[in-house]
Amino acid sequence: MLAAVRDRWLPEVDAVEHLPVGFGAWHWRATVAGRGTLFVTLDRLGARHTDDSLDAAYRGAATLASAGLDFVLAPSPTVDGAVTVALEADRLSVTPWVDGTSGDGDLRGPAEARRTARMLDALHSVPAPTRLPQWSPLVGDDLPDLIGDRVRSAWESGPYAERARAALERRLADLDRWVRRYLDLAGRTDPAHWVATHGEPHTRNQLQASDGRTLLVDWESLKLGPRERDLRYLVDQGHGARCRADPDLVEMFDLEWRLDEVAQYAEWFHAPHEGTESDRVALAGLLHELERPG
Repeated sequence: MLAAVRDRWLPEVDAVEHLPVGFGAWHWRATVAGRGTLFVTLDRLGARHTDDSLDAAYRGAATLASAGLDFVLAPSPTVDGAVTVALEADRLSVTPWVDGTSGDGDLRGPAEARRTARMLDALHSVPAPTRLPQWSPLVGDDLPDLIGDRVRSAWESGPYAERARAALERRLADLDRWVRRYLDLAGRTDPAHWVATHGEPHTRNQLQASDGRTLLVDWESLKLGPRERDLRYLVDQGHGARCRADPDLVEMFDLEWRLDEVAQYAEWFHAPHEGTESDRVALAGLLHELERPG
């Protein structure tokens, strides 16, 4: 990791330190003479991203920052102008290190809601960068059958396997209903009105910098899509009056979040796992999505 960061971004870096933060990627702090200089991310490729789609998302974020969106904390280019670099089977990127704190996901009052609404309005108003990944439904109509086939027999893949399997089995009928409603709503979207969307603008992805700025981070989820992909967050937090959101599309993206989480966690616990802290968080996430109100 140190060699890759030195070679492709900053030769002066003298150390990298792994940071146990985030969920779904790996992170390091790169330092020069003991001072944080770069925030290093290793993204896993696979179902979420190809080399090209991840590169297009991060390059799109850099374009948005260049267009004047000063809240976009975008990846820094390499010495030869790339934004991601292959590291074995995954992709490495860096952003400037910024001291600050992030939230727990929830909006803490009207001031944070106003600030988030302003950022999203600005993001949705600028011309979308070319070659952005485009939104499409994340789950297909075969999801209930795929999960239904798997939960018919006991899971012995790890300490949380059977609890996850039983929870999924109890909600198979609801899962089928959610998928049918989700795909019906998805078929009504109009790509002519799509904009650049972050996808996960919650406060875990908002950095309150020590210099007073609020920055939006983690741009791997950047896609061209309906603005409700972002606005659902404001509605869910009780601040829907601050945006003009189509209720049907808000419902669609609420269903998308739920179904995508369920699909990922079903794969997670069907596979071997050891009962780590990440496994515990994942199980809580699965149970929450299966049981929460719409």
